[in-house]
Amino acid sequence: MIIDRIVTWARIKSPWVIHFNTGACNACDIEILAALAPRFDLERFGVVQKGTPRQADVLLCSGPVTLQTEDRLLRIYEQMAEPKFVVAVGACACSGGVVKGCYGVKGGIDTSIPVSAYIPGCPVNPQAIIDGVVKLLKTLERKKG
Repeated sequence: MIIDRIVTWARIKSPWVIHFNTGACNACDIEILAALAPRFDLERFGVVQKGTPRQADVLLCSGPVTLQTEDRLLRIYEQMAEPKFVVAVGACACSGGVVKGCYGVKGGIDTSIPVSAYIPGCPVNPQAIIDGVVKLLKTLERKKG
């Protein structure tokens, strides 16, 4: 249908992201915010940070899933409209990182919710975050066609 194509085009050209820290050391959070700030300007690709999951298309997660934050992560993920995408930013979000195996850590983001893209690093630099988000958008564009 034409409406579905218009919605898909809008999601590809202007994805709205929400950022959630599940228990990281804040190094990846700083890099995510730097990527969204004017110096690196992720907005030139149409990416806009939103404050509510009900308006977001992409969930940027940093940090490992802890037992304390898992229910919040699931609640945020469930509140997002379909289709929704999750980007794991940093080594901790990808696999659990240096805290994997600790008593309060479940593991990477994919232990709780499905992940669409992984951006490894400790910490991840803003260029890698931008590259990961752009590659995610290109995969969506290929699926569209």
